[in-house]
Amino acid sequence: MIKNICVFASSSNQLKECFYKDASELGTLLGQAGMNIVYGGSRLGLMYACASAVKANGGKICGVMPQKLRDFGVGNPEDCDEFILTSGMRERKAKMDEISDAVIALAGGFGTLEEISEMIVQKQLGYNTKPIIILNTDGFYNNLINFFDDIIKQSFAKESSRYLYHIASAPEEVIRYIESYNPENVKYAGKF
Repeated sequence: MIKNICVFASSSNQLKECFYKDASELGTLLGQAGMNIVYGGSRLGLMYACASAVKANGGKICGVMPQKLRDFGVGNPEDCDEFILTSGMRERKAKMDEISDAVIALAGGFGTLEEISEMIVQKQLGYNTKPIIILNTDGFYNNLINFFDDIIKQSFAKESSRYLYHIASAPEEVIRYIESYNPENVKYAGKF
């Protein structure tokens, strides 16, 4: 059963309003569906817009943050039902992976790109069969999606790699995908 959703997202407070709207709407839908969020643990940007909406709609929030970021004063343990400190970013990702059942990438910067890429590779190698969803708000990920297509077209990855992740254009589509996801159907992970 999919209960704990890892959300990777921007920590910027200077984005177009549509990004915060989708993040908040997604959090609302997750909370209403009885799901919880595992996120970066701050009170900033899209990650907080999503997390606070989850909590406002009955879900729990678990923040996972490296000590160095906590020392910068961006931690949000007060709002979290659970707040986990890690020694660094690698440990943070490992912990978020360990305690989540699904992964969603909202719009984000280099950190989000690195996080979602690692999760796709983990699934490709058969370390997990979690649903991985990229929410493409306002076409933000169009260039990345085209790049993924080029990787496959030029044989840097197999055609079946397209099934490692799902592109969603709206928060409702994310929820539908998670609720219909069947890990038994993941036959492409770990295949070379």
